[in-house]
Amino acid sequence: MGRKERRKRRKKRILNFIILITILFITIYIGIEIFREKNFENENYEIKRLYIENNLKEEVVKEDTIYPKESVQQTYKGYDVVAKLEIPKIELETYIINFSESALNVSVTKFWGANANEPGNFCIAGHNFKNKNMFHNLKELEIGDEFKVKDNKVGIVNYEIYNIYTVVPEDVSCLSQNTNGEREVTLITCTNDSKKRIIIKSREKRE
Repeated sequence: MGRKERRKRRKKRILNFIILITILFITIYIGIEIFREKNFENENYEIKRLYIENNLKEEVVKEDTIYPKESVQQTYKGYDVVAKLEIPKIELETYIINFSESALNVSVTKFWGANANEPGNFCIAGHNFKNKNMFHNLKELEIGDEFKVKDNKVGIVNYEIYNIYTVVPEDVSCLSQNTNGEREVTLITCTNDSKKRIIIKSREKRE
């Protein structure tokens, strides 16, 4: 075998070796990429799973309570009814109508604030008249007493009184809507001499 032939074979072996190494390198590279891609997909799947799980948990936490329902008539003596107020201790059942000077002579009224049974401070004002649907007996209530507000949207919500005090007519701090997202009801009426206002603060009673 001549020198030329040997040189030719050596070149061929070297070329075959280079091709083999190249194929091996490409195979390893592809394998690594597939492994990385699979890991990336798994990580993505896990992130998605955790995201969905957390969102579902948030939704469960944020989901509002389902309240019992009872139909409330929509008008009372020509006035639109906002809700119905029931205070068992003083045997009061009265419709809450939208506020106006004339409405105050008919029933208790939504004076300010949030809608009935929605988060915020739902403020109800009524005259200290001896009528059966007015606030004459409000002064008999005590901290811890309970009452219900019924409306056609949310339902029936129970409230518990946590504070009772009097203020001068110019003091409107009881109308504040800073309730930290809680449902509150404020009942407002005059003292017997009409010089001050009786304020009864309550918040939703949770079982």
